[in-house]
This record gives sequence, C-alpha cells and structure tokens, in this order.
Amino acid sequence: MIGRALKGAWAGMRMALAEGQSGYENVDLDALRAGGGFKSHAGQPVTASTAMSISAAWSCVKSNSQLVGSLPLALYEKDRNGKRVKIEDPLAEILTVSPNSDQTAFEFWESQEAQKLLHGNSYAEKLFIGDRLVGLRPLLDTTPVRNADGRFDYRFRDRGKMYTLPASKVFHMRAFGGGDGLGLSAIKHGVHSFGSALAADQTAGTMFKNGMVASGVLKSGQVLDEKQRGQLEKLLDRYTSSAKAGKIMTLEAGLEYQPLQINPEDAQLLETRRFQVEDVCRWFGTPPVVIGHAGQGQTMWGSGVEAIMLAWLTIGINPQLRRNEARIAKDLIPPGKRGRWYVEWNREAMLQMDSKSKGEFLSKMISNGIISRDEGRDKLNMARRGGAADELMAQTAHAPIDDLGGI
Repeated sequence: MIGRALKGAWAGMRMALAEGQSGYENVDLDALRAGGGFKSHAGQPVTASTAMSISAAWSCVKSNSQLVGSLPLALYEKDRNGKRVKIEDPLAEILTVSPNSDQTAFEFWESQEAQKLLHGNSYAEKLFIGDRLVGLRPLLDTTPVRNADGRFDYRFRDRGKMYTLPASKVFHMRAFGGGDGLGLSAIKHGVHSFGSALAADQTAGTMFKNGMVASGVLKSGQVLDEKQRGQLEKLLDRYTSSAKAGKIMTLEAGLEYQPLQINPEDAQLLETRRFQVEDVCRWFGTPPVVIGHAGQGQTMWGSGVEAIMLAWLTIGINPQLRRNEARIAKDLIPPGKRGRWYVEWNREAMLQMDSKSKGEFLSKMISNGIISRDEGRDKLNMARRGGAADELMAQTAHAPIDDLGGI
C-alpha cells in the first residue's frame, strides 16, 4: 500500500517540481555565490573540494559519513505503558528506505553527514503533495539568509539558476555550532591546517617530480661554456623525475657528482606530513587509527585501539546521531505526533563483537532476565520462535520471570 502511494507521489511530484509551482521563487542570479575558497597562511586556497584532495580529510569524511549512513534507522511510537512500537508509515519509508527517486536512505544520510562535516550544515528540500511530505531532495550550493522576521530563507543554485525556499520547505541539519542557528564549518575554521597539508602535498609532489633529488651537484675542473651548459642541462633532463629514478648516468670530461645528503626525512617532510594527518583528524573529531594512521609508538591492534574506537563512537558519532534525531523530531515528524513519535539510529550496530564475546554477552542478558531469547535472536538476525521464547526468563532453571513473583 505504501509502495502504491509513493508511486503516485512521485508522479505528482514531477508536476510539482516545475518552476513556479513548487514554492520556488526566482532571485537575482548575482546573489550569493561561493567564492574561490578561504586563503590560508600557506598560500593555498582551501575549499571543500581541495580539502577532500587531502587523503586524511577524504578518509575522515568518508568514515564518519559511511558509519552514520550504514546504521539502521527506525520510526517508533511510545504507547501508554511506555513501550515503544515500530511504526510502518509513509514517513518511515522516506526516512529509512527511499527519501527521493534517486537515492537510498543509506546514500541520503551519508551525503547529508558529509555536507555537515565539510560545511557545518546540510540541506534538503521537503517535497510535498498537498500537506503530505512525500520526499527529501538534497540541496547543494545553498546559503541561508535571515529575513525580516528572523527566520531563514534558503538560496540555492540549480542548473544555472538561483532560487529561494522558505524555512518551512527546507530540512536543515546543523553540525556543532555557536547558537546562531548555523553549524560551524571545519573547512572555514581549519583553513590554515588544511592549507598547510595542501602545501606539504605540493612540496612532496615536486620532490618526486624531480626524482627526490635536490640531492647533489656536478663538479667540473674546468669552466663550461654556454653550449656545454646547454648540453649538460639536456643530459640532466633525461634523468630527472620519479619514473627515471635509479638510471645510471655517464659522466664525461672530468664531471663529478657530489651528493648533498638531503632527503625528505632530513627536511622533516615526513614528520610534517605525519603531524598534518593527525591535525586534520582533530578537525573532524576522528581518531587517526580510524583512517589507518597509527601514531608514533602505537599499534593498529589491541585493547588500546578498542578503547580509542569506543571513545570515538561515544563522543564523536553518538552526538551527531542525537543531533540528527532531534532535528528530525522537530522538522519532519507531524506536530500532532511529536512527543509520541520519534526516530532512533541503532547504536548497537556500531559495537559489533566477535562471535565468542557476543555469545557470552547474550547468554548473560538472557539468563538475568534482561532480554528474552527471541530478543537475543533478533540481535543475531535470526527468526523468532515465539511462545515461551518471547518471555523473560530467570537464571533459576530458566523459568518465566512472572512465576517467580517479578523482580
């Protein structure tokens, strides 16, 4: 039934999205364009695009976004007894299956999280048929502007034209912010860190292009004339670049090669790049080990790494999920349902254990009457058995807990 309703919704939406019929209002084409990025002390212009050319930034954004996108999301309702019931509603399908005609829920939440990490904010147009929400369409190149009554209008570029939408038609998620209604951009505030990383990449690339040799000089016992110098420069060009490293050069006419003993580590290039990986990770709140970088003296395995990963999930990912859940409750759940309906990402999916540990954990939870055997089977993606398997059992001979007088 939901599928048929959504098919009809998409058909109506194609008509609703025509210019002048979707709530769009044309604005001046010269209004509010993204500039050439932020200028860093290192002289490198920094934009989201250039920042993502840094491998550490790419990996941080990818790791955080993919994790949020991959976690199971569900819409629930609290009943009178305080128990929660999973809701099958068109809104649930939008949030958990198909937000729009182009994206899966995984792709949508992944891309929204990436936008938040880079820009501090993510935007999606609320698509309506009548008063009913039927989809969410990502908006890129968007700028919020305060209007006279203090609310935001959202200006964005689409296929070469500028449009504006009122706040009621935009789903706006914020990252960490200062209280002005907008999230703070890691790219903007970390411009000097990202600029330094880009400059270090450029320096390393130049050194590799030159075959890692600003490394020596050629000495001659005689003065070379202009013609001889030109011939020598052509000879050197044949041996310069990383692709030609290791080739043997024949020296004539008393020429002698003297190495200067300069290498990247002497120039602290490797140390600089190592520091910049860790610095970029700080801006995205991601432990370096998550992106495959071990600090000096640190391994990639062991209990220490497990503690780091748990800390990342607790103080890094979980606040992002809570922020997203609160924004969905405020902006997408119908006003009459707020307080009873809510969404929740399943955090347990972040804490997968090995088979032995998971078996011991579930055994203790079932034996102590915390979860039923069927709830344990849910966590293993196994079919429920029903009947007594859905009852809480006590450790004493696994009797129904109600027969023991409760706890």
